[in-house]
Parts: sequence; structure tokens; C-alpha cells
Amino acid sequence: MEETKCYQYMTQGTCSRSIVVEMAGDKVADVHFYGGCNGNLQGIAALVKGMTPKQVIEKLEGIKCGAKDTSCPDQLSRAMREILKQNV
Repeated sequence: MEETKCYQYMTQGTCSRSIVVEMAGDKVADVHFYGGCNGNLQGIAALVKGMTPKQVIEKLEGIKCGAKDTSCPDQLSRAMREILKQNV
């Protein structure tokens, strides 16, 4: 069984305040959003399980929420970039 590592990312410009990502090796084991639209964020978290950070970035980067320059999915892609930087 692979050891999981947790990463916390403080979001900017969204209703969610932070994201905690659990990684098992190079795959997303779980994602928890704090704040934001609970149902939608549970759906995003379920969809990215088992993906690599690069796959999450490819799918979610650049998504906007209304007139905002970012969104919770975009913030998750930014969290994944930080995880990649920390594990170089």
C-alpha cells in the first residue's frame, strides 16, 4: 500500500478558501475543498481521483467562474502545479 502525502493550497479569488490534496505516489488519492459550492466541488474531487497532476492541469487549467479570472477547478490546477514543483 502506497503512502499518501497531503498538500494544502490556499486559494485566491474563489469562494473556496483552501484545497487539501492527498497524493498516493503520482496519483490523486483524494481532494477536499473548504468553502465553495459543496456539491460541485465534491463532483470535481471525485472526477480527478486517480489522475496525475499533469492530467488534472490539462483538464482544469484556465476555467473561469463568471466574471472572475479563475475558478475552483482552475485553483485546483494551480495546486497541482505547486505539487509538481515540490516533487521535482
